Amino acid sequence: MIKSMTGFASRQQASGCHTWIWEIRSLNARGFDARLRLPDWMESSDPLIRRELAKTIRRGSVTVTARLRDCAVDMTERLDMDALERKISQIAEIEAIALKHGVQLARTSAAEILPLRGVLISGEDGNLEVLRDAMLEDLRDLIAELDKGRCDEGQALERILTGQFDRIDGLLDSAVGMVDACGQQISENLRDKIEELLAPGDALGDARLEQEVALIAAKADVTEEIDRLRAHVRSAYDLIGSDDAVGRRLDFLAQEMNREANTLCAKSHSFELSRLGLDLKATINQLREQLQNVE
Repeated sequence: MIKSMTGFASRQQASGCHTWIWEIRSLNARGFDARLRLPDWMESSDPLIRRELAKTIRRGSVTVTARLRDCAVDMTERLDMDALERKISQIAEIEAIALKHGVQLARTSAAEILPLRGVLISGEDGNLEVLRDAMLEDLRDLIAELDKGRCDEGQALERILTGQFDRIDGLLDSAVGMVDACGQQISENLRDKIEELLAPGDALGDARLEQEVALIAAKADVTEEIDRLRAHVRSAYDLIGSDDAVGRRLDFLAQEMNREANTLCAKSHSFELSRLGLDLKATINQLREQLQNVE
C-alpha cells in the first residue's frame, strides 16, 4: 500500500492531576529523520520514542513535540538514595584505580556529587516516572493515528498515480500507431524532396532511394523508447502494489521515463508524434510532483 509522507496528529490527555499535549508532524524527506522536542525530564525517553517511530515510519521528516499544560507536578527535588550510593561507589573505584597508579585525586565534595545525573530527582513519590509512562503509552496510540492518516492519504495518492500511469500507457498505444505510419510518411517526403532537387533528366535509382529512406527511418525509429517506457510502466504498477516504501524507486522510474520521452521527442519526424511526446512529458512531470510525497 502506498503511504504519504505528510501527516499530522495531536491529542490532549490527562491522568490524575497531569495534563499533556502530544503533536506529531510528518513532512517529505529523502530519508527518515526524527526531531524530538521533549521536557528535560523526558530526555532519557528519546531512544525509545525514535524506535517507536521507526516501526511504522520508514521515510519522512518527523517532529514530535510534548508539552505539559496546567499540570500540578511537584518539581521539588529529593535525593535518590540508590543512585547516590551507586555514584559514590563509582567515585571510590575511580579514586582507588588512580591511587594504584600513583595519582592522587582531589577529594570529591557533596557539591560535586549532587549535580550528577539521577542523584536528585523531582516530583513527589516518583510521580514523574508514572507520568512519563502514561505519556509514552499515549504516544504509541498517537503514532498509530498518524500512520492511519498517512495510509488514507496514500490511498488517494495511489488512485492519482495509477491514473497517471494509465494515461502514459494510453499515450504509448497511440505512439505505436503513429510509428507505423511514420515510415511511409518519411518515404513520401524524401521522394518529393529529391524530385525537387534533381535536375530534369536526372534520376535516382529506387534501390538507392530505398537505402536512404531506410537510413532516415532507422534514425527516426522510437520503438525502443516506447518499449522501455512500457517496461517502466509495468514496473511502476508492481511497485504500487507492494508493501514496501517505494517512493524513491518510483521517483527513479519517473526520471528514466522522462529521459525516454525526451529522446522520443528528439527523434520524432512528425507533428503528431512530437505533440504526443510533449503530452507524455507533461504527464510524467505531473507524476514526479505527486511522487515527492510518497513514502
